This record gives sequence, C-alpha cells and structure tokens, in this order.
Amino acid sequence: MPERPAVALPRVGILLFEQVEPLDFAGPYEVLACSRDAEGGPRFAVRTLAPTREVTCMGGLRVLADDLLAEAPPLDILIAPGGPGAREPVGDAAPVLTFLREQATRLQVLASVCTGSYWLARAGLLEGREATTHSLRLADFAAKFPAVLVVGEKIVDRGAVITAGGVASGIDLGLHLLERFHGPEARRREAVRLDGPWT
Repeated sequence: MPERPAVALPRVGILLFEQVEPLDFAGPYEVLACSRDAEGGPRFAVRTLAPTREVTCMGGLRVLADDLLAEAPPLDILIAPGGPGAREPVGDAAPVLTFLREQATRLQVLASVCTGSYWLARAGLLEGREATTHSLRLADFAAKFPAVLVVGEKIVDRGAVITAGGVASGIDLGLHLLERFHGPEARRREAVRLDGPWT
C-alpha cells in the first residue's frame, strides 16, 4: 500500500496561563486535535503554549504546556481562552501580551474563547473591530475596552480575527475553524462524533 503523501497541517497554538478556564481550552483542543480525515489522519497539528511550563487552571487543575511562549513554533492559528486569569491576569501579563502582538502579524487566524477576548483587547488587537465574549460579561467588556465594537453573538468571524462567546463556545469555535479550513463535511463528521447539539 503506498504511503500517504505528506501534507502540511494547519498549525494551532492554544494559549494557557494561570487561572485559565479548563473548558475554554479543552473544547477547541478536543475538536481540532481529535478530528480526522476520511483516511484517519489528523486535520490539525495542535500545541499548547504558556509563559511557564505548568499552569494552574480555574478549579485547581494543573496542566503542562507543550511549549513555552519563547519557544513557540510557527503557527497558523492561535487561540486565547478565557477565565479569571484573562479578566485579571495573575502576575506579569507582559509576556502574554507581547506574544499575542508578535504572533498577530504572522497568523492566518487569531481567535479567542469567552473572556479570552480580554487578552486580545488588552493587547490592542481588537480596536475598531467587532468582537464578542461571555454573554454575562458583554457590558463589562464594553466598559473596559470602549474601542472594541462589542456584539452579543456566538461566533464573530471577521477574517483574521475570530471571537467566540461563553465557556462552551470553544467547541463552536473549534467546529467553525474545522469548517473554515476543511469544509462543511469535516465539520459535520466531527459534530456527529461529539454527539451534542452542534449537528
């Protein structure tokens, strides 16, 4: 049987930080890292990235990042999840903000889940753009970042920047990216596998 030709997979980085919301990053990770093509091959190459090797999530879960921010490989997609540490960063926020600003010039897509939009706004990457966040945080987000055009939608896709709503919207974001990069049938197959309300 001939070997499959090597195909460059879209490279995804998922940002981790102290007090990140677990489902915010686990949702898109599940979709993008576990989706498969018709031959069983991966559709994305997914890595987790953080300013420190280990982060403590909201609720106490401890996670080891694949790469430190300073060692991040080239990326096509970068996802910033939310959580208490996105709304009010724990410790020095400068490494994360610098990383986001540097990556934004190189990526095909910069995305956020829930209050991960606070990271993007704090980095100055949402000024004059439409963006969303958790529905219970829309007013706070608008007050803190008046240069952002805040809208209450599940997914706001404006090309190079995509923002997703509340916590479980990370799954919606993952499926949205799956369709954008691989088409509606890839999205449908993954939605069926997830066996939830996304089909």
